[in-house]
Amino acid sequence: MRQNLQTGERLRPVDLARGHGLSTQAVRNYEEAGILPAAGRTPHGYRTYTPLHALALRAFLALVPGHGHRTATAIMRAVNEGADDEAYRLVDESHAQLLDDRRTLQAVESALRDLAPTAAPEPGGTFIGPLAGRLGIRPATLRKWEHAGLVRPRRDPRTGYRVYDEAAVRDARLAHQLRRGGYLLEQIAPLIDQVRAAGGLEPLEAALSDWRGRLSARGRALLSGAAELETYLRRRCG
Repeated sequence: MRQNLQTGERLRPVDLARGHGLSTQAVRNYEEAGILPAAGRTPHGYRTYTPLHALALRAFLALVPGHGHRTATAIMRAVNEGADDEAYRLVDESHAQLLDDRRTLQAVESALRDLAPTAAPEPGGTFIGPLAGRLGIRPATLRKWEHAGLVRPRRDPRTGYRVYDEAAVRDARLAHQLRRGGYLLEQIAPLIDQVRAAGGLEPLEAALSDWRGRLSARGRALLSGAAELETYLRRRCG
């Protein structure tokens, strides 16, 4: 392995940096982080790289968009240490995370489609009993959802009763759909937060479209990264 790294064309740090739009310091940092194999040294102590180092750098830069900098670094470090199985595991984890994110998006989209139109909200809001009856659940369930942060009713200042305004009813209905889809409360909470941040269900449609586009881009990036990593692995072992 050491011999393979030192044979072939010699590349200076500046050659490797210019070829990838980086600074020479970035190249040195990548080597120190284990992203690149150890460089050779001239009799005067200057670093020398080879086309194999260029392939390693190209693989890393291709991995970053799909896996993120931290995971891409761990993948390359594992490969350069000869721990290929660990590298494959990290790649698999990124694919599994993407699949989980796709399923989450599908669950939200499905829940939004299944939300049946409702009558105009009551001007003063509704109380826990009528809302629970409308959803076909127990009032205790709504209180549990409130404790988990899924629903935020206000309190009537005179009676202390919970009052569910239009936004709270919307959140309760969305939580109900997601629970019916098998999602846990801790999985639903961040989705409800996205609805609130978007300002409701209609603005969320644009956010979901953007989310879908980002997932597709990640999927393509994972494929591109895998291709460059495979090229590096073949040359490293050749």
